[in-house]
Amino acid sequence: MLERFKVPEQDQVKVSEDSLHKAVSAIFEKMGLTPEDATDGADMLVTADLRGIETHGVSNKMRDYVQQYSNGELNPRPNWRIERESPGTAVIDGDRGLGVILGPKAMRIAIDKARQVGIGIVTIHNSGHLGAVGQFAMQATKEDMVGMCATAIGSGILPTFGAEPKLGTNPISIAAPTKSEAPFLFDAATSAVAGNKIRLAERVGANLLPGWIAETDGTPIMEERPVPGRGQYHMLPIGGSRDQGSHKGYGVNMMVEIMATFLSGALPSMLNLSGLARHYFAAYYISAFTDLDTFKENMDQMLQTLRSTKPAPGHERVMYPGLSEYEEEQERHVSGIPLHKEVVEWFEGISGELSVPQLQII
Repeated sequence: MLERFKVPEQDQVKVSEDSLHKAVSAIFEKMGLTPEDATDGADMLVTADLRGIETHGVSNKMRDYVQQYSNGELNPRPNWRIERESPGTAVIDGDRGLGVILGPKAMRIAIDKARQVGIGIVTIHNSGHLGAVGQFAMQATKEDMVGMCATAIGSGILPTFGAEPKLGTNPISIAAPTKSEAPFLFDAATSAVAGNKIRLAERVGANLLPGWIAETDGTPIMEERPVPGRGQYHMLPIGGSRDQGSHKGYGVNMMVEIMATFLSGALPSMLNLSGLARHYFAAYYISAFTDLDTFKENMDQMLQTLRSTKPAPGHERVMYPGLSEYEEEQERHVSGIPLHKEVVEWFEGISGELSVPQLQII
């Protein structure tokens, strides 16, 4: 998490991991979910906050999900089904179930298939928001597999040279297990900045950096500025401007549409404004490709080499994808999860309204 998006110390309220999990699970059950699904949802959201991924934790997403269940946009007890299947693949109709809840099930199917044939790939369409895609990729590493996950939703990102947004933020992730190092985890939106980070910037009063957003006519904004009002900007793909490589972010964004949307037999949001998401899950059984211990030892050697790289002036160390989140998780297990006071106020209100446990303040 970039420093500019972190909750200012004066606005922090630390809560216990256990009480946050109980509160989120109880709210999900009040929305009509089964206890098992409510627990899965709480696991995903609280883990995101533990790892410092506030953009996809309870801070940003829980109230969205409550609203979507309340207005009937999401189905709390979806009759999800496998529409098409082979030994290594499956396509699932999510029946408007929340992706955060369906995702662990889909990745478990992918893992089981990979264990049998080496690779398992599962796609979902007709589903709600997936949350932090990296957590599903990490699910595979716990089974000694390489995991991948991607999701396509929305149409708020400009294509390079475009003046009309057509693409989603379309995040993609890959995770790999290690022997002694923290697991490798790359998890990033294919937009210059994740949409939920703009919401965080609004909450904490942070400015947006050059190349993150564009004027409404499509001109990239190449200076730092506060978050404009709603409808007064468009978001850009990774790279921001063509000179800075936005065509690369644009291309990776479309790769996610191909894997998550078209392999689901669905249409992208630019052609179908239903608002529902499409997801991609893949598991690679390492032992089908190479010796597992050798793979993990090689991963350790690569990651240790990166960590020991001489840092540039002004920087303390070189890191690799997944390391900072791993360290944040270890710290927050002990010290608690810092939420913005406004988020805690929301929890207090919804807890009273639904008669569920209040958060335990540390």
